[in-house]
Amino acid sequence: MSTLTIYQDTVPETPVLQTQDPAEIASQLSPLGVRFERWEGPQIPPRSADAETVLATYRPFLDKLMGETGAGSADVMQVNPGTPNLPALRAKFLSEHTHSEDEVRFFVHGSGHFILHVADKIYDVECTQTDLISVPEGTKHWFDAGPAPDVVALRIFTRKEGWIADYTGTDLATRFMAYDQ
Repeated sequence: MSTLTIYQDTVPETPVLQTQDPAEIASQLSPLGVRFERWEGPQIPPRSADAETVLATYRPFLDKLMGETGAGSADVMQVNPGTPNLPALRAKFLSEHTHSEDEVRFFVHGSGHFILHVADKIYDVECTQTDLISVPEGTKHWFDAGPAPDVVALRIFTRKEGWIADYTGTDLATRFMAYDQ
């Protein structure tokens, strides 16, 4: 189930707010420019479906979203315990960073935490199956799908270069781990 937990950035042990209500999650994130919604409707493809099948299943949603945002491409990301170089890949996502375009993800299977650092607050958004999140360009954040991830997600890009991070160099993410090491 999707969850939003908000903390003061100096107090990782005490949540200020926690909710599993999708409407409340969207309401709390909207003032930050973060888009959060559920895509209900199509039959969810099996976890073993190839990228072309996953993209075809969600094509009407993707076309609408890409038309609204000006995004130019979409692909399918699959990360699981068998993913090559998984520890290095996870470490890359766990460091606080920003992007020069919105980071848009739709969770087909599995779950992961987008942890946002805005002003003096930490917003831990656990996204699950059928969740769409769009983190605005320039927003400090990191991502964690855990030490044994099992995620299939659509990624939507505006730039053809794809996922490029600008790391902040802080260790803040280590104090707000979504999953135990």
